[in-house]
Amino acid sequence: MKVLAPGKLVLTGAYAVLEGAPAVVAAIDRYAVADTGEPERVDTSSMRDEGGRKLGLGSSAAWRVAAEGAREAAGGADLRDVAVRARIFDAVRAAHARDQGGGSGVDVAAAVHGGVVRYVLDGARANARRAPLPQGVELAAFFSGESARTSDLRARVEALKARDRHALARLCDVALEADAAVVSGAALDFVRAARAFGAALARLGESADAPIVPPAFSELASLAARDGGAFLPSGAGGGDVGVWLSLAPPPVSFVARARSLAMRPLSLCIDPDGVRVDSTSR
Repeated sequence: MKVLAPGKLVLTGAYAVLEGAPAVVAAIDRYAVADTGEPERVDTSSMRDEGGRKLGLGSSAAWRVAAEGAREAAGGADLRDVAVRARIFDAVRAAHARDQGGGSGVDVAAAVHGGVVRYVLDGARANARRAPLPQGVELAAFFSGESARTSDLRARVEALKARDRHALARLCDVALEADAAVVSGAALDFVRAARAFGAALARLGESADAPIVPPAFSELASLAARDGGAFLPSGAGGGDVGVWLSLAPPPVSFVARARSLAMRPLSLCIDPDGVRVDSTSR
């Protein structure tokens, strides 16, 4: 049997999630695929471009979730069971944190649970709750062609926090606003909060001397704002993927400018199911 684990797009809450603020993350239909007969052999090719570069869709976390899910399924576990998923999440989050030198586990939560997840850390405890995006919100993603080194960005942000303990206050406030909009189903409020979160990320990058929001992302953010939308890095930024959020799909003019800036649209949708046995492989 084959086991699938989806990738992710972090919509809001990057960096702030490590301060206890909520993150909103969407699982997407690009998958790590493991075989129950050989769980360590995992195919993540759908999360890479034609040249083999990672697209920034959480392939490392999805790889581990698929492998752990394959081991569970080989032992007869039902991957839809809440307790089984909790076991997979705990095991993968711990292993992934060791490999990455920390991190929140938000990408692991998306791969395990699927859909859109509201994710909060309370000390060492993680709380992941599914909630749909507000009705009417359109999501699109663009790959920058540049793979980011998250560890470098995180180190610069940590150094800033050591100098200024309030450095992430604005980011945390806006993350709370975005989460509240998801809870209430307020589409326009969520888009506005996402736009404000992108602006807060840019200010954080300037303060930390870290390229969290590269120039192409900044230009596209301004274009999106003129159309009433938001465009911001997914997750830690520095390259990888940018996310469009609005009440309408990105207009032709936006897509054309994105392409001229070497930003390639990605064909993807929200994955509703999380880690699971591929029904076509039985």
